[in-house]
Amino acid sequence: MSVLSLSETGPRRPSLEERASGAYLGFAVGDALGAPVEFMTPREIRAAHNGIHDSMTGGGWLRLRPGQVTDDTQMSLALGGAMLAGGGWNLRAVADSFAGWLQSRPVDVGNTCRRGIRRYLQTGTLRGAPAEEDGGNGALMRNLPVALGTPPPRDADTVLGDGDAVFARRSIEQARITHGHVLSDEATVALGRMTRVLLSGGTREDCRRIADGLVARHRVFAFEPWPGRTSGYVVDTVQTVLDVFFRGETFEACLLDVVNRGGDADTNGALTGQLAGALWGVRAIPERWLRKLDERVRAEISAQARGLLLLGRWSARAAAPEDKT
Repeated sequence: MSVLSLSETGPRRPSLEERASGAYLGFAVGDALGAPVEFMTPREIRAAHNGIHDSMTGGGWLRLRPGQVTDDTQMSLALGGAMLAGGGWNLRAVADSFAGWLQSRPVDVGNTCRRGIRRYLQTGTLRGAPAEEDGGNGALMRNLPVALGTPPPRDADTVLGDGDAVFARRSIEQARITHGHVLSDEATVALGRMTRVLLSGGTREDCRRIADGLVARHRVFAFEPWPGRTSGYVVDTVQTVLDVFFRGETFEACLLDVVNRGGDADTNGALTGQLAGALWGVRAIPERWLRKLDERVRAEISAQARGLLLLGRWSARAAAPEDKT
């Protein structure tokens, strides 16, 4: 049975700009929708929300306002802002932006991200030593600006093979500021490549080939049947997001499925929203969720999505801007 749905094969396909906005806004929507049920079990969610959590209620353990985002979106905006401010790739500027974000006393910070940014503040080093405890999803969750702001693939084979070296290198560089783990590297690159395939007009079948390649290299990522874990471990995150994304028939269906599984619901929701938004475009995001999303965040995301596409020269498919360290 094909993984394609009718909405993917209909007469009107989303434009590049609609896919980019869909990915970034879908990411933030998933974050804001999932955060109030983070760390809850599916049974607890059903009991607290009359069967299903389907509205941006706010609350949760962080006591958020309705539509408020967490570190997932904030770190992505910090990364995207550094890329746009520098007019290219400057890893130290990215680290400085993360440091500024941490010093702003955000509502939530993952332990591994906090530890890595503090190391940078203390030593100035852009990567720490590899560590088993660095296998969380914090580097994966913030990589969307790299996918948007790096020159696009020339064709599907470039993304599916090893030709997209600039994107892979940048992804791992930003990841290693906080996360020194091979599975974090692999997940960050794979989901980013899936996003770039979709931005380029690809399908879930194209994405499935990337996912199958990831599983072939690291069997621990196998997601069929879904193992049922929704923690912040990067393997659990990837398995959950892929299971939802390849089975959902609409943006809304994907988001409702993933956040109602509980666990690390904000990150799982954000990454599912990223892929679903890149596939179906911004018009597929329910307006009731977009209206609730923090207005300043929505405006900043819209501006960054446009700016990053220009920075990556997606329309011209030009060479990468000069990299700086």
